[in-house]
Amino acid sequence: MRAATFSENGGPEVLRIDEVEAPDPGPGEVRVAVRAASLNHLDLWVRRGLPFEITMPHIGGSDLAGVVDAVGPGAEHVPAGTRVVVDPSLDYDWYDGDSQGESIERRQLRLIGEHTQGGFAEFCTVPAANLLEIPEHVSFETAGAAGLTFVTAWHALMVRGGLRAGERVLITGASGGVSTAAVQIARLAGAEVYAVTSGAENVRRVEKLGADVVYDRLEADYGRQLHADTGKRGVHLVLDSVGEATWAANVRALGVRGRLVTYGATTGPKGEADIRLMFWKQISLLGSTMGSPQDFRAVMGLVFDGKLAPVVQEVMPLDEIRRAHEMLEAGEVFGKLVLTP
Repeated sequence: MRAATFSENGGPEVLRIDEVEAPDPGPGEVRVAVRAASLNHLDLWVRRGLPFEITMPHIGGSDLAGVVDAVGPGAEHVPAGTRVVVDPSLDYDWYDGDSQGESIERRQLRLIGEHTQGGFAEFCTVPAANLLEIPEHVSFETAGAAGLTFVTAWHALMVRGGLRAGERVLITGASGGVSTAAVQIARLAGAEVYAVTSGAENVRRVEKLGADVVYDRLEADYGRQLHADTGKRGVHLVLDSVGEATWAANVRALGVRGRLVTYGATTGPKGEADIRLMFWKQISLLGSTMGSPQDFRAVMGLVFDGKLAPVVQEVMPLDEIRRAHEMLEAGEVFGKLVLTP
């Protein structure tokens, strides 16, 4: 089969299209003939070299949708030909805090395409338990662009952040895949949505997604502007993936008993803020990553119903994997890039 692989860590130049042996499904697994797979920032980090070993040559891609091609022992209940999207989280019970008596402190959440071979190929093997059938009216491109980003946004906003109708929420990095999902989810939840992005065109795009107020970080200090726009009340919740560059402004933007939910650090891992603001305003700091099977099914159900929709900037052939990485790395993507084998 054809697959996008890399055999060493580095820049986009390490990516290549290779002919590799198609995987066979093991016990409890199915093989999916991939029809669409989308790129995430996670794919950039894996290619650059995360602080753990991965199998080389490696095939990335956590988000994928396609058709069940073959089934392994114990997965016979899944009919071949079923149209499916794949939940990228492998350790479902990680969210419950225990796995067969093993303490959560000793375990690590694993993801398809990160800890295993992923979907940037013609075929991919995944656990049958990770499958969700796609309705006929939903395209592979839509399903394949939604999984990781929407479950991450849902878990961060609705589960960790506890967002409620009528609250004010600030979403940073609003042109990214998770953030474009978060703007829609927050709006659907009945929140008043503030967002931060860069450039006039992106401001217009985020407004079209349903944000009430959008700040261009290149033109204004959004922390101060938001303080004025909310009548000095601030927001109830900040959802941030930017990290270092936005940390201090995010803390200033929060109101009394505000919650800061972080799920990424694209500009750096070390945030600085006035600690006095943390205790004066009784701020809660919450970390979030991915989501449970219940989160995945809940948010994908809303996608299938047409209440939420992934923003797809471009659908590209798998042969353009290197260009896709370059575009995402350069910050040239609004929403998601989808690759088709």
